[in-house]
Amino acid sequence: MPVTIIEKYFSSLTEDQITKFSQLEDLYTDWNSKINVISRKDIEELYIRHVLHSLGIAKVQAFNPGASILDVGTGGGFPGIPLAILFPETNFYLIDAIGKKINVVNEVASALNLQNVKAEQIRAEKVKSQFDFIVSRAVTNMPDFVKWVKGKVKKESSHELKNGILYLKGGDLSEELAVYKTAKTYDLKDYFVEDFFETKKVVHLPLKYAGK
Repeated sequence: MPVTIIEKYFSSLTEDQITKFSQLEDLYTDWNSKINVISRKDIEELYIRHVLHSLGIAKVQAFNPGASILDVGTGGGFPGIPLAILFPETNFYLIDAIGKKINVVNEVASALNLQNVKAEQIRAEKVKSQFDFIVSRAVTNMPDFVKWVKGKVKKESSHELKNGILYLKGGDLSEELAVYKTAKTYDLKDYFVEDFFETKKVVHLPLKYAGK
């Protein structure tokens, strides 16, 4: 099954992209045996629970060439690495507070020759640059996440969705998102049929530019 599940939902992949996606299994299995970045159960379901889940963001918003994306709390490289394969002309900055996880990200990006990925051990609050979108997979609750990334969104939007956060999360988010009137939730079960996605969502939260 592995990479065919990606081709099922993204039919216009190039040979190079298919090759890169197919390499992920061996790379992560190898690195996971040295540094546990993915749970043992999940590594067997890598393409559904990590790769395809990450690409759920792409179903909500495709990224333009030249756009810049910040992946906060990337762990072993999700959602950033799969998105970087899918959008080779978009720039991705993957950050995590844990150095050994960033080491894995750098090794995977290097093995895949992903020129559009930069990875660094740094906390989100310390990042000085601004981005079109900030992506993440449920690293914390939305109010705390918004505090972390405040002021890191570019002023000019060039995508269909306004600049801001694209957040992968599951379960009932109504209470957590109640204070965000502009937040919109997209159900991943509308895009993917696998049971794993039944309660999974992408939350889009536009963020105002904080510059003077």
